[in-house]
Amino acid sequence: MNESAIFVRGLVRSFGERRAVDELDIDVAKHEFLGLLGPNGAGKTTTIQVLATLLAPTQGQVRVLGLDPATQGSELRQRIGMVPQEIALYDDLSAAENLEFLGKIYGLRGTRLGERVDWALQAAGLEDRRRSRVGEFSGGMKRRLNLVSALLHEPELVFLDEPTAGVDPQSRNHLFEMIEGLRGQVTLVYTTHLMGEVERLCDRIVVMDEGRLVAAGT
Repeated sequence: MNESAIFVRGLVRSFGERRAVDELDIDVAKHEFLGLLGPNGAGKTTTIQVLATLLAPTQGQVRVLGLDPATQGSELRQRIGMVPQEIALYDDLSAAENLEFLGKIYGLRGTRLGERVDWALQAAGLEDRRRSRVGEFSGGMKRRLNLVSALLHEPELVFLDEPTAGVDPQSRNHLFEMIEGLRGQVTLVYTTHLMGEVERLCDRIVVMDEGRLVAAGT
């Protein structure tokens, strides 16, 4: 457990009588890129929400970066990045204003905040749209900005929940290049329905169905 970025044993998350996650065991090594696959309703997003402190487990042992997400959430959130399925940006703010706002939430201030915002805009290929309202952006541009917003504070672990949904091939390839650039720097958990994405990006995959792990390997 001490050498794992994520250690999960017997995880159960219930909603009433329904078990969305059912006795799940997962290990993710430091700097590993793990693909989490499965059909809609398999429990992928619920699992990520537990690991990212957004949901408390019903039962089981969970450690993320050595911390218990249920009791040490505040400390853990400073060390992880989360890219949800839904775009987590404000349409009425500019690209830079979105990044500045989110950076301040992570405790960035002054020169450091400015440096990280500049880095994020460059990484997303949006330097020339710094002052443009996000509501004017294409879906691919929003996805790229959504990704870098989760990397502002240089997290150790990043969760990507179907980050390429609804984007064109050019933007998808840009996202892939951004993600590949993180290798060796972060641990990554990537959920998708698309085998081609995990084949390109991930070291190992875990397949879930009806809340259970049904297959795992390279």
